[in-house]
Amino acid sequence: MTHHFFILTLIFTFSLFQVVHPTSFKIVNRCRHTIWPGILTGADRTVLNPTGFTLKPGQSRTLKVPVAWSGRLWGRTDCTPDSTGRLTCITADCGSGKVECEGRGAEPPATLAEFTLNGDQGLDFYDVSLVDGYNLPMLVIPRDSTSGQCSSTGCLVDLNRACPNGLRVVARSKSVVACKSACEAFGDPRFCCSEGYNTPETCPPTEFSQYFKHVCPRSYSYAYDDKTSTFTCTGANYVIIFCPLPYTSEKLLENRKETADLPLVNKSMMYVGRHHAFG
Repeated sequence: MTHHFFILTLIFTFSLFQVVHPTSFKIVNRCRHTIWPGILTGADRTVLNPTGFTLKPGQSRTLKVPVAWSGRLWGRTDCTPDSTGRLTCITADCGSGKVECEGRGAEPPATLAEFTLNGDQGLDFYDVSLVDGYNLPMLVIPRDSTSGQCSSTGCLVDLNRACPNGLRVVARSKSVVACKSACEAFGDPRFCCSEGYNTPETCPPTEFSQYFKHVCPRSYSYAYDDKTSTFTCTGANYVIIFCPLPYTSEKLLENRKETADLPLVNKSMMYVGRHHAFG
């Protein structure tokens, strides 16, 4: 019995070693302007620190991620201190008044990278979501995976340039800095998948979510857009790129021998104009 118990203990310990793996996020700013990444950890999970920081153009920062971490990342733009020294951002502000977000999420509209690491069957689940609107192009690339059908995902197109009129967020410079979700813009339960529209059957895609989906086929476009928007991987580290260049992204994917059926981008929409049919 003692020998049998010893063998079981070794197997259990080895299985734990196999399942629990360190993960890193390399966050890269390829935008032409400074961004302020924000991070929100899910409830009852070890907090990923720092919860916010500054990345100038061309800079990157690598973070060690707690085991079984769950949460979201985004990029804030045009952040400046006000007369009292409180930091405010034009898009995706987390409301902390500081560079660190301190447990506060992004104010919509914001492009979100969402992760649940070491979840069901030891899988990482991840997506790039436009459900809360859009403010920056984003690409998530899994690397060094041990197994699983790992795929890159994201939204490589500048949606602000062709955002439908009713969804536009316009800065003082009169430039479009973000694109709202139809739910935020109109508050209609049909767009929010709420009230009588809170099931996949009663909340199908709308003309607005289909616009986001057409341009960025792998991104979450509305609440029940699961089948083509959630990806899984095992034992990976992740590169999260803001404002990825399409040709750079394609080169990276080619190097990884990307095999996913869905394209990262609809190439006919790569250089979308400022006017759109919804306008």
